[in-house]
Amino acid sequence: MADTVLYEVHDGLATITLNRPEAMNALNTETKVALRDAAESAARDEAVRAVLLTAAGDRSFCVGQDLKEHIGLLAADREAGTGATMNTVREHYNPIVRALTGMPKPVVAGVNGVAAGAGFGFALAADYRVVADTASFNTSFAGVALTADSGVSWTLPRVVGPGRAADLLLFPRTIKAQEAYELGIASRLVPAADLAAEAQKVARALAEGPTLAYAALKESVAYGASHSLDETLEKEDELQTRAGGSEDHAIAVQAFVEKAKPTYLGR
Repeated sequence: MADTVLYEVHDGLATITLNRPEAMNALNTETKVALRDAAESAARDEAVRAVLLTAAGDRSFCVGQDLKEHIGLLAADREAGTGATMNTVREHYNPIVRALTGMPKPVVAGVNGVAAGAGFGFALAADYRVVADTASFNTSFAGVALTADSGVSWTLPRVVGPGRAADLLLFPRTIKAQEAYELGIASRLVPAADLAAEAQKVARALAEGPTLAYAALKESVAYGASHSLDETLEKEDELQTRAGGSEDHAIAVQAFVEKAKPTYLGR
């Protein structure tokens, strides 16, 4: 795996770190491939019970597409008479977002700085966002004459509502950390100096939690967003039956009776 993305698994927690701080963690092709591979690896690995997505440096989480590389690729497309550059949505962005949103384990984004364009999209694809008080967000797409990608047209309206999402997409602007918290984009707002430790703490707590229950919660919320109440009630019944048969549920009930802290096994 390229060193533009670092990947480490320790005691059930996979940490994925965007590692191009000198370029504000912009997404060149190498980085997109490495991030896709890391996210898919974390999704497949049964030993991974939670994921922390974060970034190196203190200026940027991810500013989205590397426009310096992008300009050169567009020029090559024009010369060749193709549109191959924009295949990056299908080949890179879509698989990354599917892996983050669809994996049966919680994903935490530790947002240390600017999250723009696809960087914003990847943060929104996480289940929980721990955000530094110096961080900011920007949809950016319309500012470079593009439409939304990286799942933003699906995730952003679900976080802030359709009307606010339309405003932020049509008129891109910097959303500072406090406003992001008020809009629900930031799940937890912390001093910048505490971001790394707090994001690690949150992700570690989830890695030690009831993994199957978390997976069921992700599935039920996603299902409920596009199905009727009756269909969602049926899905809740299905998922609750499954969770109720897990070892972790038996452990939790026994610990409650004994007034003890449960030690979950993730199964």
